[in-house]
Amino acid sequence: MTDRLWPETVTLQGDHVRLEPLSLTHLDELTQATQDGELWRLWYTSVPSPQGMAAEIERRLALRTAGSMLPFAVISTMPGPLSGQAVGMSTYMNIDAANRRLEIGSTWYRRAVQRTALNTQAKRLLLSHAFEVLDCIAVEFRTHFMNHQSRRAIERLGARLDGVLRSHQINRHPDAGGSLRDTCVYSITAAEWPMVRTHLDHQLRQPCPAEEAGSC
Repeated sequence: MTDRLWPETVTLQGDHVRLEPLSLTHLDELTQATQDGELWRLWYTSVPSPQGMAAEIERRLALRTAGSMLPFAVISTMPGPLSGQAVGMSTYMNIDAANRRLEIGSTWYRRAVQRTALNTQAKRLLLSHAFEVLDCIAVEFRTHFMNHQSRRAIERLGARLDGVLRSHQINRHPDAGGSLRDTCVYSITAAEWPMVRTHLDHQLRQPCPAEEAGSC
């Protein structure tokens, strides 16, 4: 792996979470994490199964070598039994260095941390690095039309819906029956980032409302 790729390898640290370069050293903890809630069974997601975790890590590392992805292990730094452990994955993906654009995606977290500030701060760190260090023009988020929890979480960040790519992809999940995926495309532009940053910092100072707990 070479740091001459854009974006360069980086570790991002916050009060609730640390995003560090993904490696096979995270395999055991990520395998345990995906079993918390059996996330791979959700037909509208592509969360790796315990048996497929090593292959998924290797796939993401290969995309890093190819220059189209920068994958992170999401490490909880919140007090509690999971502190210091890998609790999920996230990435910069679909990287377009020439146009300074990328997508934040292929993200999943174990169920135990889904109703915490961890996700908000992880996105705050990724967005801050993208706009303030990498000088990105825009950052995208994409999700399955039927993944309402993901859509709420993206909208709660302050991203705007650009549109829906209808029949965008064939869903390969075994329970999806080969159905076609409609993909919702959201984005935040550089001009919008100061407002979104203020919004996220406000969210991180507030308790998560009970009615929105699933998207925090």
